[in-house]
Amino acid sequence: MNRLVWAVLLLAAVSAGAASSRAQHPPGHGAGSPAPVKKADDFDELKGLSLESIQKEGKVQEISPGTVQISPERQQLIGVRFGTVEQRSLQKVIRTVGRIDYDEKRIGIISPKISGWIEELYVDFTGQFVRKGAPLLTIYSPELVSTQEEYLLALKARQEWSKSPFSEVSEGGTLLAESARRRLRLWDISDAQIKALEDSREPKKTLTLYSPFTGHVLEKMVNKGQFVDAGMALFKIADLSVVWLIADIYESELSAIRVGQPAAIQMAYYPGETFTGKAIYIYPYMDAQTRTAKVRYEFANPHGKLKPEMFANVEITVRFGDKLAVPEGAVIDTGVRKVAIVDRGSGYFEPREVRLGVKAGDVYEVLDGLKAGERVVTSANFLIDSESKLKEAVGGMGHQH
Repeated sequence: MNRLVWAVLLLAAVSAGAASSRAQHPPGHGAGSPAPVKKADDFDELKGLSLESIQKEGKVQEISPGTVQISPERQQLIGVRFGTVEQRSLQKVIRTVGRIDYDEKRIGIISPKISGWIEELYVDFTGQFVRKGAPLLTIYSPELVSTQEEYLLALKARQEWSKSPFSEVSEGGTLLAESARRRLRLWDISDAQIKALEDSREPKKTLTLYSPFTGHVLEKMVNKGQFVDAGMALFKIADLSVVWLIADIYESELSAIRVGQPAAIQMAYYPGETFTGKAIYIYPYMDAQTRTAKVRYEFANPHGKLKPEMFANVEITVRFGDKLAVPEGAVIDTGVRKVAIVDRGSGYFEPREVRLGVKAGDVYEVLDGLKAGERVVTSANFLIDSESKLKEAVGGMGHQH
């Protein structure tokens, strides 16, 4: 390439010298005319300069392989437009769909620890709202009655044996009462119920079961008068003050998702209203058919507006910080490499291979190949790239010839 540049310079110098000679010896100038004054050779100003120093002085511009020159008229004709490589804050919005689901940590099963018959049923339909501490049902259990009687006898024995002069006897009465009390506590009989038993000195026929937390009844598996065994599931209650949303994220966008990342959802059921939550878990597998992964988000639901099985439109804003970016329209993806057409000035356009990072909206992050402030072609760049490739191909054929 250096030999080509020097040949161009030499040809320009020779042309300039010939023009100067014609000016000094016009046609018809005789041999007897006074000798013309000898001018300095136009090539003298290049003496002692290397190619690098000539480039620094702007006398010649190095042309990269594949560079093409297009006149302003032709640029306007083919519709060339430009963009700028610049530092900017990058963010992208991932849009997908999701489904509201129960928070599995807030679902509870109510079951008795004794067997018996259901005497009263205070929660008698599915979907009913219950508060923590509210009564659910009463159960009659012969085993419970006998245990209460044993506890009352143990209390009476402790009171009588406490007067014994023998410490072993008095301690035995205390241990017997504590053992019977422990059995009652293991059956979920509260301290208040045990205190009432101690005060009344009469065993209760039934035991009342209370709700351990606030929520809605998802399932009711018991009816009044039914006999139930110990451990049988009677109610399934869910606390809906916090719910999950399961969103489907495409494989190509999954790398941008992080635990703790916020998300906003909107639903047709509440037009114009937005709910915000955060990612709490990324499932470790993909769906083979849809090529998506599931991400779990957590949403506060104090007013119960978010109902399980609702569908929602999800928007996830991913922020990448300040990055060097190039407009999307400036990138030509050949499948093997990515190319941008750089404006070198004076109508010269240079195809340059670039290495890109994330795509954020209508821009790409630039990892290598471009510098801040460079102008790139954003429209008609395919035409310029085709002309550049044609020029390289013709040049290669001429070199081989």
